[in-house]
Amino acid sequence: MSRACSALVIVTLLAVGLAACGQVITLPTATPLPPTPTVEAIAAATPRPTATPAPYTPAPTATPTTTPTPIIYTIERGDTLLAIASRYGVTVAALQETNGIVDPRTLRIGQQIIIPYKEEAQPGGEPTATPTPLPFVIENLYLDRTPLGGLWCLGEMHNTSGVELEQVQVAVTLYDDAQEPLASASAFVQLDLVAPDGRAPFAVFFPEAPATFASYEAQPLAGVPAYVGSYTRDLEVRDIEVAGERYASITVRGRLVNIGPEDAVGVNVVVTAYDALGHVIGVRKGVPEHNVVPRGGETTFQVELVPAGGPVITTTVQALGRRILPTP
Repeated sequence: MSRACSALVIVTLLAVGLAACGQVITLPTATPLPPTPTVEAIAAATPRPTATPAPYTPAPTATPTTTPTPIIYTIERGDTLLAIASRYGVTVAALQETNGIVDPRTLRIGQQIIIPYKEEAQPGGEPTATPTPLPFVIENLYLDRTPLGGLWCLGEMHNTSGVELEQVQVAVTLYDDAQEPLASASAFVQLDLVAPDGRAPFAVFFPEAPATFASYEAQPLAGVPAYVGSYTRDLEVRDIEVAGERYASITVRGRLVNIGPEDAVGVNVVVTAYDALGHVIGVRKGVPEHNVVPRGGETTFQVELVPAGGPVITTTVQALGRRILPTP
């Protein structure tokens, strides 16, 4: 190829290259396209101002509700449903119903239970300190001062509810002349299970009682329907003997016979002493010689009791045990 032709080819290629560069330069005409997405993004963000009133609408509906965050309580050593109910101002029945607790004695350390709200514990009615009168009465009271300044209040509860009761607790309050409370104390009755129309003695003690008081009042404090499945009441008391000075001390002896179909464990006896007017003047809970009595078996017991007054005219002995529940 001659130099003239080579020069012509080179000029032609330069022309083509320049022409191609000219086409690339014209491409920026498509750059206006990006503003379109930005406009769309702005349009998508515009609904936000319309959503700002939304938080104000739930606020009024949340204020009247009585369902705040539920209280979850973890069972600790020594806890009872009665103590937990008293702490949170609810009833034992409400605790059992909310948590599906049939037997309060099945509580386990570390178990979590829901504390019901007071409105749930007292449905549909006005809040009151004692929404439902407890279904037992207190009878045969007797007060006795100790030489060290204490005061005993003895008596018994009468189960008029028609159902078995357990965790029965009694409170006693002392008042001055103006009917202002001076001191108050409470105690559980001596029997774990009280049958319908049954009686269970109690002894409430004031370690530092006021020197004088004008009046006193004993009233039911707590009591729940019993889970009778864990008890055995087939222990028959026989051959009761009462010996000793009926003013100073007495000794009550006898036999316990298991007439039921199951072994009885955790057996105890409760002795109650009465004066001529039927007042409770002595209460003592004791353990027989053997606190496990197999079916058809028997054991002996001996309980010593010092009456608060005297003389002791009559005594009663009640025996109660538990049966071994089958493991699930």
